Amino acid sequence: MSTPYYVPEQSIPLPPPDADVISTACDYCIVACGYKVYRWPVAGGRNGGPAADQNAFGEDFPVSPLGAWVAPNQHNIVLHNGEPHHVVIIPDKDTDFVNYSGNSSIRGGALAQKVYNPQTPTRDRLKSPMVRMFGVLMPVTWDFALDIAAEVGNHVLKKHGTNAYGVKTFSYGYMENTYAITKYALRHINTANFTFHDTPSDVSSTPGFRDAGFDNFGPSYDDWADADTLMMCGTDPYESKTILFTDYIMPAIQGGQKTIFMLPRRTAGTAFAEKNGGIVLDIQPGTDLPVVLAIARVIVENGWQDDEWIEKWVNNKWESSSGFGQGTRNTPWQWRTTWGKFQTDGFEDWKEWLLAQDYTVPEKAAEIAQIDVQKIYTAAEWMAKPKEDGTRPKTSIMIEKGFYWSNNTGNTQAISALGIAVGAGGRPGQVIGRAGGHQRGGLRGGGYPRNKSPEKLPGRRRRAMDTDRYLMSGHTRLAHVIGTTWVQAMCGSQSLQAKFDELTTRNPHQVQSFEKQDIIDTLKRRADSGGMVVWNQDIYLVDPIGARYADIVFPASGWGEETFTRANGERRLRLYPKFYDAPGEAKPDWWIIANLAKKMGFEGFDWKDSNDVLEEGARHSRGSRKDFNMVHVAAKREGKTLHEKFGEFGTNGIQGPVLMLPDGSLEGTKRLHDVNRVLPDTGPQGANVFNKKLTHFNSQTGKCNIQKAPWDLFSSYWEWMKPREDEIWISSGRINERWQSGYDDRRRPYIVQRWPENWIEIHPSVAEARGIESGDYVQVYSDRIPVQTDTIVGVEGSDFDFAELLKNGHVELTKGSITAVAIVTPAVKENLGYMDFLHTSQPANALSGRVVDWISGNYNYKMGVGKVRKMGVSPYKNQFRSMSFARRDIA
Repeated sequence: MSTPYYVPEQSIPLPPPDADVISTACDYCIVACGYKVYRWPVAGGRNGGPAADQNAFGEDFPVSPLGAWVAPNQHNIVLHNGEPHHVVIIPDKDTDFVNYSGNSSIRGGALAQKVYNPQTPTRDRLKSPMVRMFGVLMPVTWDFALDIAAEVGNHVLKKHGTNAYGVKTFSYGYMENTYAITKYALRHINTANFTFHDTPSDVSSTPGFRDAGFDNFGPSYDDWADADTLMMCGTDPYESKTILFTDYIMPAIQGGQKTIFMLPRRTAGTAFAEKNGGIVLDIQPGTDLPVVLAIARVIVENGWQDDEWIEKWVNNKWESSSGFGQGTRNTPWQWRTTWGKFQTDGFEDWKEWLLAQDYTVPEKAAEIAQIDVQKIYTAAEWMAKPKEDGTRPKTSIMIEKGFYWSNNTGNTQAISALGIAVGAGGRPGQVIGRAGGHQRGGLRGGGYPRNKSPEKLPGRRRRAMDTDRYLMSGHTRLAHVIGTTWVQAMCGSQSLQAKFDELTTRNPHQVQSFEKQDIIDTLKRRADSGGMVVWNQDIYLVDPIGARYADIVFPASGWGEETFTRANGERRLRLYPKFYDAPGEAKPDWWIIANLAKKMGFEGFDWKDSNDVLEEGARHSRGSRKDFNMVHVAAKREGKTLHEKFGEFGTNGIQGPVLMLPDGSLEGTKRLHDVNRVLPDTGPQGANVFNKKLTHFNSQTGKCNIQKAPWDLFSSYWEWMKPREDEIWISSGRINERWQSGYDDRRRPYIVQRWPENWIEIHPSVAEARGIESGDYVQVYSDRIPVQTDTIVGVEGSDFDFAELLKNGHVELTKGSITAVAIVTPAVKENLGYMDFLHTSQPANALSGRVVDWISGNYNYKMGVGKVRKMGVSPYKNQFRSMSFARRDIA
């Protein structure tokens, strides 16, 4: 329910001239705008004044709208060295990159509200380790909690094997933390029962990009702006990457950029594009592939493909076969091509295949997707038709989750082929890549033990374990969950939650003692009886994973409470310094993992601080898109710590991979696959590494692989899933005002009042047929949510086809139901309901099938179906205090 009303502060103090100034970056979306923290003591009342010489900004107040003014949401009070301090957190007006205009999103503009202050709703931060005794989480000491976790963990490993110890963790929460976690889980626990927050398996999110040779984050932000034509699939950057849209794409559109959106819902970003001549391919969920390939077909039939690019940068038969799809090596991708389903003999072979498919005929593709066929022809012209002077349009392609989380392999193979055909790759304004969701904080401390996974595919190749299915089968005896809402974030979430209930709270072995050894013995008995114990590591107590299921809760510290490093969507590496004290006994994730590892007897975790962790991890970054090893080399030469060296870059940061020039200075990388970049012909000097992706593509030859994208590998699932009778598609995604699960937003009165509950956008025709109006409570439900129940050994290629799984009894139909507030709008496709993607109390994923993409192992999160019926009138329908039912697709 909503707060009754939100009354903002009327005034806040200005920082005095001698306030501490700390450069940092936003903690939310992939764009990672630069910010400055101004900090000064509360004691003494030494606040700044309105004259330029009286405040830290050096400005006379009032200032211009985008000047250094401070909103109430940008001020808070924290403890620093145990003493109360004011903090003001505003966009860095002096930065040269990212938010160079000094602008911010609604999320970043309220960063100051995320810091811990017990006089605000952040008062429920976790402050002490807790152990569940007598059904209640009780505060304990770190040693008490870690002793239990270590002994039970070692017991599970010894008696039940490494795969019985599951680790589900974030992939983005700063490199110091992810290095420690993956070193622990993959190198020391050595479990295949491991994956990140957004997938059931440790696999690539974009398999088609990987096969083609494209890095997910090769482009620079400037490349999106420099394109003549920009195609955006499955995302509106304005909604979730605001500054990328307002500071890069919007000015480009105003300057004549032709913009193509492909998604089933209109938003503010699409409205702006259409108002300025752009188009929206308003497809049905899951029908991206035929439309993408139809665009490609129009291009090749007209001879508009970039022949010069293709001749130079696309593998032919023998080049493609070189190191691709040959032999029996257990690589993540080689097994697939043994079926002959994807690999081609080069562009002409791919073209022949493309023209032979009936679903690539524009009229047929338009019929499947239910769009105006003329949009296919228009998109093809804009992307590839040469101009009157013979020059080609510079075309870039951006994809994100709405695209690759519905037909994961097929869509990413198809879009890669289209990108290759139009020459999108490695040149200014001619790129292909992801827009991104969260920031890039991953740094692996160990390799995934694929040989331990039970997932065997045709040809006996192994795929990373499906951790959800492994848990559902009762094999996970200890689940260590770090910084993720595992249950709600996965598909078929309500049946997954029921299994958690069965394995934890409904197991007879519940702790009914306060003695440490009794607790240990009870948890061992639970694991031995087929139940499961749970450790949860987070900054807030998350329901249900922490609040209901966790036997131990470790309180983590976060942004501003420890010094960390991370990269944004153009690989810009920056320091996120500590500027205030973490609440209570909360510790950074690396510290928690290190101390647990040491108690379990593992060596190599004797780090003094977060800088130690990053310095150890630096060499593991070599060869990656974030390669910062040479920053470490430079720091050692200069007698500095790695964190100190990163701090020198301020909010500008430096783009990875980082190279060291002969004079000892450091050079970043504007874009990957930069075919115009010239590296020294003498080769890498010193500790430099010349990653192939600097100037070529990530394949054996350095050229692109152009792949087939067969619709029939997915169509059986799509045909079965698509709405029947009075069902509609149920999809979900981000909205501008809330971030991720809303873990911070639920503690901001304005956002709680704006979005008090989950909602569903439905088309007026759907609403009218069901007697629904905006503001009504509705029930969204289904009795046919498919769940794959078994881990099977694949012998034939068709064994994993959905129709075959269903026929052979490997799919169970489950039920799910959530409630939401109706928003009636023509902005959505007529047979589509669109919801907040990770509202933890009413998770849209409850209605999405828990059946993985049978090629990649990823879920089709964006493809649920359900029925909608009116329940009654919500309190928001007539009060006009919470929520808004105004259309969002306006410019």
